[in-house]
Amino acid sequence: MKVQLCEVLGAPDVLRWTDIDDPVVGPGDVLVEVHAAGVNFPDGLIVSGNYQTAPELPFVPGSEAAGVVRAVGVDVTGITVGDRVLAFCGMGGYAELVSVPESMVFPVPESMSFVDAAGFAVTYGTSYHGLVDRGALAAGETLLVLGASGGVGLTAVEIGKVLGARVIAAASSPDKLALCREHGADEVIDYTADDLRARLKAVAPDGVNVVYDPVGGEHAQTAVRALSWGGRYLTVGYASGDIPKVGLNRLLVTEGSVHGVLWGAWARRNPDRNADNMRNLFDWYDRGALRPHVDGTYPLADAPTALGVVMGRRARGKVVLTSGRN
Repeated sequence: MKVQLCEVLGAPDVLRWTDIDDPVVGPGDVLVEVHAAGVNFPDGLIVSGNYQTAPELPFVPGSEAAGVVRAVGVDVTGITVGDRVLAFCGMGGYAELVSVPESMVFPVPESMSFVDAAGFAVTYGTSYHGLVDRGALAAGETLLVLGASGGVGLTAVEIGKVLGARVIAAASSPDKLALCREHGADEVIDYTADDLRARLKAVAPDGVNVVYDPVGGEHAQTAVRALSWGGRYLTVGYASGDIPKVGLNRLLVTEGSVHGVLWGAWARRNPDRNADNMRNLFDWYDRGALRPHVDGTYPLADAPTALGVVMGRRARGKVVLTSGRN
C-alpha cells in the first residue's frame, strides 16, 4: 500500500510517498480502507520530534481516518465488513489502509461524508472531552475560546453553543472572527488589533467561567486573570510554540483551577465513556447543530503540503487528505 513514511525527523517535507506492506489485522482490530484522513497539529509535532511521545522510526503519521471496513480480526463484534467508519488510529492514518483497535472505530451517520468524518474525531472529541468532562461547562456560563478559528477552537465554539454557554471567540484576524461568528460565537475579539484584557473587561465584566486554550503563549496569563470565581482554565495545546507560565496566585484568589486536556490518551483509557461522547456528537451532527468547517482538502500524496498549512497556523477549521476513492 502507499503511505507517507517518516524516516527522519524534521519539517513536513521529510515525509516520503512510498510503498510498504499492508498492515496485519490482529485480534480485536479493524482494517479500514482510507478514503480521507484528518491533518492535525500534533501530527507535525510528532514528525518533527517535538511531541510528548516519540514513535520509533520509520513510522506513518496521521491520527484519524475515515473509510470503509475491509476486514476484521477475531473478537471484533460491533463492526462488520463494509461499514462506513471513522477511526482514531493515533498513528498510521496517512496511508491507503490502516489497522485500528475496535474500541477506537465508530460507524458514522449516513448523513456524514468521509471528509467530515476524517476531521471529526480529534477536534470534536477533544473539545467535547475538554468542555464537558474536564470543564463541566454549564448552560448560562461564559466560555472564552482562544485560537477560536483553528481546528479544535472552532469545534469548541460550536459545542459551547450547543451546551447553552455564551461564547467569546478570540482569533487573529477579521476573516477568522467572521468564521467564528458563522459558527455561533456571541462576541469576538481580535487579539492582534485589540487589547485582550480591556476587551474581556468590556464584554465579560464579571469574568469568564471557562477558558479553552489550544494556543498557549502570551495570552494565557491574561485569560487566567479573566477567570470568574470558580473558573476553569483548560490547557489543550501550544500551537504558538510557547508553553505559558501562569500566576498561581490568580487561581488562589478566585478558587480557580487548571485542567489538562489530552483527549487521545483519555479515550484509550476510557473507551466506553469516549464511545458515549462520540454518540452524542454524532446525534448533534445529525441534528445540524455541528457543522464541520473544512478549510481545504489535499490528495494523500500531497500530505507534506497539507501538514505545512496546519503547522503554519494558516488553516481555518480543518484540513483533510483524500485518497481519491469514492
